[in-house]
Amino acid sequence: MTQEASDSLFDELSPDSPGDWALSLSVPADTGHRDELRGPPAPGAENADTLAPTWSSFFEHVGTDGLADLNRRNDNLQRQIRDNGVTYNVYAESSGQQRPWALDLFPMVIGPEDWAHIETGVLQRTRLLNAMMADLYGERELLKRALLPAALVQGHPGYLRAMQGVQPAGGTWLHIVAFDLAHGPDGRWWVVGQRTQAPSGLGYLLENRIAIARQFPKAFAGMKVQRLAASYRALMDGIKAMAPEGENARIALLTPGPYNETYFEHAYLARYLGLTLVEGNDLTVRDQRLYLKTLSGLEPVHALIKRLDDEWLDPLELRSDSRLGVPGLLQVLRAGNLLLANAPGSAPLESSALLGFLPAISRHLLGEELALPSLATWWCGEDAALREVLPLLKGSVIKPTYPSSGLDTAMGQSLNKRELDEWAGRMVRHPDDYTVQSWLPLSQTPTWTGERLLPRSAMLRVFALADGPQSWRMLPGGLVRLAPRGQLIAAMQRGGSSADCWVLTKGEVDHTSLLQSAPSTMALAHQTRPVTSRAAENLFWLGRYTERAENSIRLAQIVLNHVGGEEPNSRPLMAWLSATAQEDSLVLSGVPAAEQSARVFARSLMAGLSPVPGTPLAEQSYSVGFNLRALKASAAQVRERLSQEHWNLIERTEAGFAIDCANMAADAEYATTEALAALQNASELLAAITGAQTDRMVRDNGWRLLSIGRHIERLITLSRALTLSLEHGCLHDQAGFEAVVALFDSTITFHAQYQQRRDMVALIDLLVMNRDNPRSLAWVVQTLRSRLAKLSQSATPQDAELAMGLPDPDTWVLADLSNWQRNPVGERHWGELETLLDDCEAAAGELSEEITRLHFSHADRRNQTLGA
Repeated sequence: MTQEASDSLFDELSPDSPGDWALSLSVPADTGHRDELRGPPAPGAENADTLAPTWSSFFEHVGTDGLADLNRRNDNLQRQIRDNGVTYNVYAESSGQQRPWALDLFPMVIGPEDWAHIETGVLQRTRLLNAMMADLYGERELLKRALLPAALVQGHPGYLRAMQGVQPAGGTWLHIVAFDLAHGPDGRWWVVGQRTQAPSGLGYLLENRIAIARQFPKAFAGMKVQRLAASYRALMDGIKAMAPEGENARIALLTPGPYNETYFEHAYLARYLGLTLVEGNDLTVRDQRLYLKTLSGLEPVHALIKRLDDEWLDPLELRSDSRLGVPGLLQVLRAGNLLLANAPGSAPLESSALLGFLPAISRHLLGEELALPSLATWWCGEDAALREVLPLLKGSVIKPTYPSSGLDTAMGQSLNKRELDEWAGRMVRHPDDYTVQSWLPLSQTPTWTGERLLPRSAMLRVFALADGPQSWRMLPGGLVRLAPRGQLIAAMQRGGSSADCWVLTKGEVDHTSLLQSAPSTMALAHQTRPVTSRAAENLFWLGRYTERAENSIRLAQIVLNHVGGEEPNSRPLMAWLSATAQEDSLVLSGVPAAEQSARVFARSLMAGLSPVPGTPLAEQSYSVGFNLRALKASAAQVRERLSQEHWNLIERTEAGFAIDCANMAADAEYATTEALAALQNASELLAAITGAQTDRMVRDNGWRLLSIGRHIERLITLSRALTLSLEHGCLHDQAGFEAVVALFDSTITFHAQYQQRRDMVALIDLLVMNRDNPRSLAWVVQTLRSRLAKLSQSATPQDAELAMGLPDPDTWVLADLSNWQRNPVGERHWGELETLLDDCEAAAGELSEEITRLHFSHADRRNQTLGA
């Protein structure tokens, strides 16, 4: 629906108030579901026909102008999600590709009274779960008193015997706990499940809040929506208070890596909280302490917020095939030298079967009745429960007792008689593996479709965060997950979407910010972000692939302009273009040279610019498309260090070039003009990427290695190209001379400085000797020496020694490099120049190897982007 249509519809309805307009365009919730928009019906009425007070207030604050503007706001919202690079990998999609995060325009609004009840119940359950962890890995009174079946604990694959007897820092096992809540038809909030190992959502809900508050600023301020920042700050303060080093603790966030479905959230949280984002191979254990591998050596880590499940944490004691964790991590934890949030071993708490036992456990451990009820739950491992629940399967949800078992969840009402009998048979044969939970019709919250308000089933995930030893506070908000229209399950993994959650307060709105300045220069120094060895290597190759992509694009443009043109070219020029293109992997070996068949050579180059996915490796050339994909892969590994604009440019460049090449290939006849247009588009975007790397990155050691990588690549490429031009003699005709100058991206500079001269002295002066030309060999070597000198000041002294292996431009003499001799067959031989070019190329390659050995070689290679 267009904005004009929305305006017309608003005028046509002539609403008496914004609330009336919203009500007139809304579809009532499905029968049996609570309608969040309308609230509970009046006594004796089947459905309410007025807005709930919170929603009436929302629409009054939005106003008539705002309501007529909903489509534009929704377009702005979706654009913001795309521009911010918010993504989520959906398991249900066969491609496995990451898609933009799905966020609805309207929030779920919760009043102060409802929230107070939720907060009381959630904090009580958090204390209970923490006490259960202490018991299960301590005295095990719950098992001894039969308050909890041993099969649900010691029989659970996630129960970690290695944690028995461990005393976590501050007596706190659980620092971040998530609860999935459902709003029932009777108005009560019910606990459906809980997540304790590595609950996701803290980053996404923050992004949701920022995005939605921006669309409805008046309503957000006028309704007194409670802010979130204070809870995040309390979490950080609480972790520091409990960590071994106290206020001086170094905290890192452990991620499985960029291929995880919630990696965006990991990078987002690390940036927001000021944490170092690390993967398992960034860390090492020495003398029962955890260290971060950085360019400056090993630096201690005192607290770790993990975003991977427990079984992957330590390949020495848990899954031996894990490449995501850190060998020896549990030993560090047992020695008391690390705060790990959350403490490993909580997987049994995530079992749905546990919910049925919690009321009795709460009375035993806390002496309290549960404030928030759980859905009726039966663990089929108990004979009585199995017999009771088998006749109830049609109105229930069948879940795996152990989520990691790989068993499916089934909605009883969607099964026919034969399918129900099959499920019952499985449950009788393997009762321990199944848990049955009563089905609760989820409340339905309004969503905007562009034309009307449609209700969708919603589940709310809320979070309790530790703010000190055995003390928690609740984040005033949550992540709302919306089921697709007509479906019963609200799960992001199955293609659902999300909404923000606004919690209203009667008191003052907390305006705490995480952007406050550090209290002292000491704190500022401590906050300096280290450069991990893995990040350093990927930044190094990000620089190399950026330069390599630029060079390959420029060379492809030069080749196509000459080979694909109508005017004949000299044989030396064609030979140089062929040799340089093959050296740069623009064409496959075995393709006839350009001087033999210009048409075949040009078609081969265009076909190989970006091979169609699925093309056998033997039929691919590693040219522009490959370099852009490698550039993106390197950037993905260090996404938290790049600005969002920088990352967006990289994605646009890679995706846009692939689309252009696919369109070109679909035409069967490769058109040179189309190829040149695709190359030009990519070239312009790469120039913007280069600008982002040059002007919008902090000059730390990570950036220095990125710059070193770029200039190593430039030195190798230009040295080799100039060597080939000498070997093939293409500099002796005008077209060849201009082509070489163009490859060095120095055409304008050359003509401005030397006007009509086209002699070797002028060319060597500009492309080899000139220290003001960023494409000259002397400038590149000079820059490399400078970067290495800076790197040695804060990394290792050996970096300064590496510069000694580079040729010294101070010893280069233009007259000597410009001298040539004839060899026995009468060809010109540029003795000292060719020797210098060989030395530059070899020295650049050796420098790359030495940097790898010095800074990267001790890291696990599996998750790194390696150069080709």
